[in-house]
Amino acid sequence: LPYLLLVLTLVGVGLIMLFSASFPSAYYEEGNPAYYLIRQGIFAILGITAMFIVGKINYERYRAVAKMLLIFSIILLVLVLIPGIGTGRLTHGAQRWIRLGPIQFQPSEIAKVGIILYFADSISKKKDKMATLRYGIVPYVIMALGVGVSAIRSTQGHDDDSFGLVALCSVGPILMVLLLGIGAVMMYVGGIRNYWVGLGFALVLLVIYAFATGLITYNSSRIDIWLDPFNEEWMRDKGYQIRQSLLSIGSGGLFGLGLGKSRQKFLFLPEEHNDFIFAIICEELGLVGATIIMVMFALLIIRGYWIALHARDRFGSLLAVGVTTQIALQVFLNIAVVTNLLPNTGISLPFFSYGGTALLMQLGEMGIILSISRDIPTKKAR
Repeated sequence: LPYLLLVLTLVGVGLIMLFSASFPSAYYEEGNPAYYLIRQGIFAILGITAMFIVGKINYERYRAVAKMLLIFSIILLVLVLIPGIGTGRLTHGAQRWIRLGPIQFQPSEIAKVGIILYFADSISKKKDKMATLRYGIVPYVIMALGVGVSAIRSTQGHDDDSFGLVALCSVGPILMVLLLGIGAVMMYVGGIRNYWVGLGFALVLLVIYAFATGLITYNSSRIDIWLDPFNEEWMRDKGYQIRQSLLSIGSGGLFGLGLGKSRQKFLFLPEEHNDFIFAIICEELGLVGATIIMVMFALLIIRGYWIALHARDRFGSLLAVGVTTQIALQVFLNIAVVTNLLPNTGISLPFFSYGGTALLMQLGEMGIILSISRDIPTKKAR
């Protein structure tokens, strides 16, 4: 019940903030101030319905579809490249969505669930073998690299170096970090040796050092803007979005301008109802309101890990860890980008950012955790 109430509260607050952040652009682009709210509300109803249905199904049944879902998601990531199927906002010529008639969805959201289910199913069967290099490290590293790290360019006309099949959807390195982070945490919980975890952290620090010192020049202008967003050299043509985001956050102060009273959402801040909705939250609700929302996310994450610790079996525990880690990393990465703690790369804020596929999949994942929670043994059973 606590987990369910936290989810429903976040979805409700998310819809309110989405409407507040989106009505100027919705009126300008679609002629209807409630356009984005109506579409998101429909997916919220569908998602909550799916959450309750999934929550009533024994989570052990998801073992049977784990491998098929992962393969299906990889196929969808490839299909994004096909003209007429792949679509999107064409940022640098890249595409994120698949359009099938009136239906449009992001394959990357399905890939996240596929990775979690496959890793949970496979790791839960190996037990002590996870401590070995052959069974506990190599197959999962290969799988993670196969989905997130092969160094290729995305679509024609894209000017950034991208990584793996996920990059073909123009989601970029942030999603690569998200998928690898989920996999790494699940491998650690599954029983890999501690020194492999230490080696992983060392490699991450090495990559960060390479970016910071210029040894790796992935989109160096983006790194420069991240380090100095208000540099006068690129004030006119670069770094506009992150500057507007920081202005939004700063103008909110301690208690905010008031719900609905943001100024930056009036076509100043791009993606104000999507990846950068947290900046509008800070502007309207201030530091206090933004902190309350972060605390709600923290409680949801803590409760998710509590359910993982008390799960009936190894598969359920790994499944809860994977889903909770996904939410935790997405929240952290989104807020880090919006506040310029990390370079500007798009990733949505769970339950708040506009996106029907993401909301539907996230609520479905919440249903999986509720299913695991329902089967937690009582004290008498223990």
